[in-house]
Amino acid sequence: MPGIMGIIHKGPVDRGARADLEKMVKSALHEPFYASGTFQDESLGLSVGWVGLKGPFSDTIPLWNGTGDVGLVFHGENFSSGAPVPAPGDAGPIVRLYDDHGDGFLKTLNGCYSGLLIDRRAKRVILFNDRFGLGRIYVHENDRALYFASEAKALLRVLPELREIDLDGLAELFAYGCPLNGRTLFARIGLLPGGSMWIASPGRPIERDVYFRTEDWAGQPRLDAKSYRERFLRTFPEVLQRYFRGPQTVGISLTGGIDTRMIMAWAPELPFKLPCYTFSGVHRDSADVTIARKVAEACQQSHETIRMSKDFFTDFPALAKRSILYSDGAMDVSGAAELYMNRKAREIAPVRLTGNYGDQIVRGLAGFKPLELFPGLFEEAFSARVSEAGRVPVLGEGDSLSFFCAKQAPWHHFPRHALETSQLTMRSPFLDNDLVSLAFRAPDSCRDLGTSLGFIRAGDPALARMPTDRGFALPSSPLVGPARRAVRAFFKKAEYAYDYGMPRWLARFDQALSALRLEKLFLGRNKYYHFRSWYRRELMDYVRGIILDPRTLQRPYFKGRVLEDIVRAHIDGSDNFTQEIHWILTSELIQRQLIERGQGS
Repeated sequence: MPGIMGIIHKGPVDRGARADLEKMVKSALHEPFYASGTFQDESLGLSVGWVGLKGPFSDTIPLWNGTGDVGLVFHGENFSSGAPVPAPGDAGPIVRLYDDHGDGFLKTLNGCYSGLLIDRRAKRVILFNDRFGLGRIYVHENDRALYFASEAKALLRVLPELREIDLDGLAELFAYGCPLNGRTLFARIGLLPGGSMWIASPGRPIERDVYFRTEDWAGQPRLDAKSYRERFLRTFPEVLQRYFRGPQTVGISLTGGIDTRMIMAWAPELPFKLPCYTFSGVHRDSADVTIARKVAEACQQSHETIRMSKDFFTDFPALAKRSILYSDGAMDVSGAAELYMNRKAREIAPVRLTGNYGDQIVRGLAGFKPLELFPGLFEEAFSARVSEAGRVPVLGEGDSLSFFCAKQAPWHHFPRHALETSQLTMRSPFLDNDLVSLAFRAPDSCRDLGTSLGFIRAGDPALARMPTDRGFALPSSPLVGPARRAVRAFFKKAEYAYDYGMPRWLARFDQALSALRLEKLFLGRNKYYHFRSWYRRELMDYVRGIILDPRTLQRPYFKGRVLEDIVRAHIDGSDNFTQEIHWILTSELIQRQLIERGQGS
């Protein structure tokens, strides 16, 4: 993921600092459309670099105030309400906010970002990130310096002693799909918590502070249903306008669901100026495609289907490696499909506006649970670690919205965000500070689909009448509505059952009737990727090549014989080990790409 990286020296800047900084930057230069730069200030003990997508503001870093004594290295976008920001990617006004508000400027920022502020007047620097921690910053401190980077591989590049897997982090990866509680996959590398401001001054210990806590939102009084609906209908259109700002074309990643529909209902009326697109698989047009096409037409916008082609399977080995490399192992190998699609989306527009996080913010859904992989996969000692990790009370206390903001977003959603932002600028109005703050005040009775459909109808009644991918519409016929929802629910569950969720008894039944290729009846109706069947056919040789390699079979945390049985049973169709194969491949590529090679190349 593009971002910032650097070294805050505790003493004089050593001779090798420039070379180390260049190595850190080079380790994150993954694409030809990236821009980069470096800056040093020996009086502050600072060496900082940055990597970002080329754009109208990529050559302006660092940004300085008029007197040249306050500068900013910033990666991300700022959507502050009322701020004199001509475009979200222009960080110049942030420097002025610091001049006006001092450290309080961080509370005014609104978006996903990471940054470092340079204050030559006060002889200090401030390292910070956004409230959700999606602008991830990895950190390591030793007796010489604090090393920080948006990509862990930048630290591994200059600190080879850190090329070691954290076994507890790996156990949590196998238990939940991500390390928990600020842990990473790398021994002795930590994370900056969301909403952090770490202040470093020459000759002083680093001050580790936060400018925001989720409790600041959660402590607000609840509104009654009527007041909440009225306030939402004032706030959402105002918020949404911010996400269409800027000189670059904004493409809308349109689905058949509720949240992109809400965006379209309140989007600016600019006929054929907001290109829409939808991802689709190799089997058929999915419900997302057919519905999104109708929504775009109703809104007088163009629509394009981004279809997965056969070259995906040819390119999969390289895409899987890059998925691991770009996300520092946070994203599993299924990210290859995301990377493939987002590369194509970039050809339509450099900015991708999505309805991501609407379920969690507007309707309070958590959707975070253990993976429950086959327990016989692991050696006994490591199996105990995985079991212990699976017993961690992840949800803990508090409501689901607080859990999402403080934990689920930085742990579970970051990996996909990292991969997406490696290709284009990602935006979602549902992470806007004003909207999230309001969502914390919603009464429980308003966190339902009916309320969301009401918001769509208030913006565009015609769009509310179009059934969603789950068959919901407003108004809904008492006869047709339930029948439509039942049919769509059946096909959704059937597709899941023939893919990730196929139980053992069905796998054996499907194996007996394999000549009929029954999965063709269901696959592609809702999802564009189908790794169960791909691992059995198109990617079969890749699966065998990686998992049955002696290096993989001899890893101390796996049972080699079980790996062989998993590959055989999955490929011959007698069982379904899609998830296990995902994470075996992922862990092996982490070892090969990030630990053993160590240089992120």
